[in-house]
Amino acid sequence: MKLEGDGVYPKLIIRLNEIRENAKKLVDLASRFNVEMVGVTKVVCGEPVVASAFIEAGIKKIGDSRLDNIERMKNAGINAHFQLIRSPMLSEVSRAASLIDSVLVSELSVMAALDRELEKSGRKIEVIYMIDLGELREGCWHEECMEELLQAARFKHAQLTGIGTNLGCFYGVLPTPDKLKKLVDIANTLKEEGAEISVISGGNTATIYLMEEGTLPEGINQFRVGEALILGTDVTGQREISFLSQNGVELQAEIIEVKKKPSRPASPRKHDAFGRDVEVEDLGTRIRAILALGEQDVMVAGLKPLEKGVRVLHGSSDHIVVDVTESAREWKPGDVMRFGLSYGALLRATTSPYVRKVFEDAGIIR
Repeated sequence: MKLEGDGVYPKLIIRLNEIRENAKKLVDLASRFNVEMVGVTKVVCGEPVVASAFIEAGIKKIGDSRLDNIERMKNAGINAHFQLIRSPMLSEVSRAASLIDSVLVSELSVMAALDRELEKSGRKIEVIYMIDLGELREGCWHEECMEELLQAARFKHAQLTGIGTNLGCFYGVLPTPDKLKKLVDIANTLKEEGAEISVISGGNTATIYLMEEGTLPEGINQFRVGEALILGTDVTGQREISFLSQNGVELQAEIIEVKKKPSRPASPRKHDAFGRDVEVEDLGTRIRAILALGEQDVMVAGLKPLEKGVRVLHGSSDHIVVDVTESAREWKPGDVMRFGLSYGALLRATTSPYVRKVFEDAGIIR
């Protein structure tokens, strides 16, 4: 589809049909294990058309870590259950209480503040209290969490309906069956103590492999997924998910220089503009192309060239240099180069105001 203004670079192509198909496949897989899929939109800054694609595929809950994104989607008319997947700051509790339907929290003080705000309006929201199973990010420590959880169960408006965990995102701790069984055991203990626990939110993209292998512990009934839906990858497991498409997004950048130069820089050297010590292999004279794109726009290390014979060398704030010596094509200024993206690269590209976003299947440019 040719879109007006789509000759402006750099630009991020977002293919909603690919994302929608990924979502359908994941919803189908999850349904076999009685798992509810929360479609996470934070990597696309709460983009409403992506949320719509999730919903069209059968996802009923949308998760995001920022209230701005949730408000954006609600204002755009997205009709869904909205889950705040990062604990609200105390300074934004009042706003959160008016916008969200469920929330992940890990502090009683935050839950108490939410409860007070909700009491004013008469609203109730569902709370999933986070348990730390070893990732050392958010959550009460799994070996000493019961007293805190039982206190959380006493609130009337911020209602404890579930527990959850995060694995893989921070230190790359793998979500194994044994770890998730601990979460199920904690939920069962809470139920024995009289708490009404209906949700065990034990998964993200890194946990999908347990469903593929058929080893997901019984009782885990919610996953919060973004990367797999949009990219079809699992960065924690360093894999492309075989039954999903990896063609949901593509970054395009324009070349501004092509020249033959030595592969090794002059001496003496210290660190680059970001304080990095860059190792450079001496390969003799090479053909180097410069793209009008940099670290301000994308995580350079997460670029995956879609052109054969192209290798990403390094980037500064607004230049990326690639080696095109092995490419069969004769590149020149004005040519456009295409890249796949890692999760981190996509996150930065969607956040950058300098990268045009083109929604290929919807005729929308942002």
